[in-house]
Amino acid sequence: MKARPIAAALAVLGYVIMLVPILFVVASAFTSSSTLSFPPKGFSLQWFGKAAAYQPFTDALVSSLLLAGCATALALALGVPVALGLHRGAIPGRSLLQGLFLSPLVVPELVIGLALYQQLMIGLGQTAFAALLIGHAVLLMPYAVRVTGAALTLADPALEEAARGLGATPWRAFRTVTLPLLRPGVMSAALLGFITSFNNVPLSLLLQSRDFGTLPVTMLDYVQQSYDPVIAAMSTLILAATIIVAVVAERTVGFTRIFGGIN
Repeated sequence: MKARPIAAALAVLGYVIMLVPILFVVASAFTSSSTLSFPPKGFSLQWFGKAAAYQPFTDALVSSLLLAGCATALALALGVPVALGLHRGAIPGRSLLQGLFLSPLVVPELVIGLALYQQLMIGLGQTAFAALLIGHAVLLMPYAVRVTGAALTLADPALEEAARGLGATPWRAFRTVTLPLLRPGVMSAALLGFITSFNNVPLSLLLQSRDFGTLPVTMLDYVQQSYDPVIAAMSTLILAATIIVAVVAERTVGFTRIFGGIN
């Protein structure tokens, strides 16, 4: 009983540590001052207009959305069959293979980025987008394999076997029975993967070029050159977009269905 007030106090402290800096950034975006300051001086929306009109930010936003979408799709296209094989197939060395596919979670991103830079961009002459796509897909593979595998563990394989026993082909049984059961896990992996790719800095910092840059790295470069509230306004816009996506996901699918099978 005595531990409950302590746990509650620690939980409140954790929320304060996470939320207060975000509130500072959001409040600073509405200042009328020409420099970042808190508390904000006056009230103005001018910095949101300047952030939306700043060409490097808009170009980098399009690049980040394209990269995150393609990397998520590629990771799911590879990760879902891998998860099926690891959980349903009689594969020797299953634990070793599973550890291999989860290894990007523990390998430093700078090491992965340096290896891809040397082998793909220097050795094979690939573009920055190709190197970033492969690198981000590698980073997202653990989410696709682990989260989809968690949903697959909760699915009853007898349902697919019953469909095949009634004459369905393996592909039709997978498409009409197994895939709907995996949908919450696939959506979980897609959400986590897209957010991870969109927010990535270390790998993108190593592999991007002048022709293709991501929004987080562009924002980092902007902070090093300028100290006006444009960066706070852009961060607030990204936060608002994230909240909208979360609300839509909750209304359409529900977080319990999306993340409930991940333990």
